[in-house]
Amino acid sequence: MSGDNSRLSGDDSSRRLVHVIAGVLRDAEQRILLAQRPPGKHLAGGWEFPGGKLEPGETRFEALQRELLEELGLTVTAARPLMRVQHAYPERDILLDVWLVTRWRGTPAALEGQVLRWCPLAELPAAGLLPADAPIVAALMQLGAPGLDD
Repeated sequence: MSGDNSRLSGDDSSRRLVHVIAGVLRDAEQRILLAQRPPGKHLAGGWEFPGGKLEPGETRFEALQRELLEELGLTVTAARPLMRVQHAYPERDILLDVWLVTRWRGTPAALEGQVLRWCPLAELPAAGLLPADAPIVAALMQLGAPGLDD
């Protein structure tokens, strides 16, 4: 599915659905990596799972690999889909395509000027994540730390 021609049904069918790929990364201490949206970006200052837009012609896994390499300097070697969430912000509609990243090479670095932090799983509900991320937090809390690597 490409983010370029997907649309939501409803009252405003002229709004495009932006397909966003996000990665959930867990470190050895069972913490989840979060990124803060930099100034000048949509929803600047909000916390989110790292990732970005699916580009035309990319598979979802290719987009995840590209985004985490560009944004964090990581080479994703293994990941699996977790869930998809549609969310309507006042400015745009998004399809958030979330993957559990189970193996990667490198150390996360803030390559796009964003702030990064590792958040304990138990603290995710109070971490100030963007509204679209609420169902993802609920799913992660239900899985628990051991379930993230299954």
